[in-house]
Amino acid sequence: MKKINVIFELDETLEDIDVIIRADKRDNDVERLICQLSQNSPHKLTVLDNRGCTCVIEERDIISVTSDGKQVRVTTDQGVYNAKQTLQNIESQLDSRLFLRISRFEVVNLAKIRKYDFTIGGTLRIEFDGGAETWASRRYIPIIREKLTKEEGYLC
Repeated sequence: MKKINVIFELDETLEDIDVIIRADKRDNDVERLICQLSQNSPHKLTVLDNRGCTCVIEERDIISVTSDGKQVRVTTDQGVYNAKQTLQNIESQLDSRLFLRISRFEVVNLAKIRKYDFTIGGTLRIEFDGGAETWASRRYIPIIREKLTKEEGYLC
């Protein structure tokens, strides 16, 4: 990650806190910083570990949430967890600025994505920071393109 310089300026005319981020480009480091600063309180999700024990994970640790029809799995850097909720229910709890549905069966965390690769055949390969990859459904490509072009800097 790039070096971050923090400067405080007193402005008694403000009621809220304004944060301005200056960088040479809007890359993944900038996106992560924006996401971290914009989350007032981290959302937590209750899941089951591989032994069936209940544990709580933070939204920002989620890489993706997938469903295979019978089970919903939540993937984090720490491992894969099972959820008792439906994919749709979990998606409704997640920050829509940070998470994006890429198929009927998967929602991904934009801050955990290293690279998007739109292929000539109209498919989208998504590579995560840890090297894992997934593919978006063709049906969702227009929705994904719209979201990514609104968020300047996401689209490669």
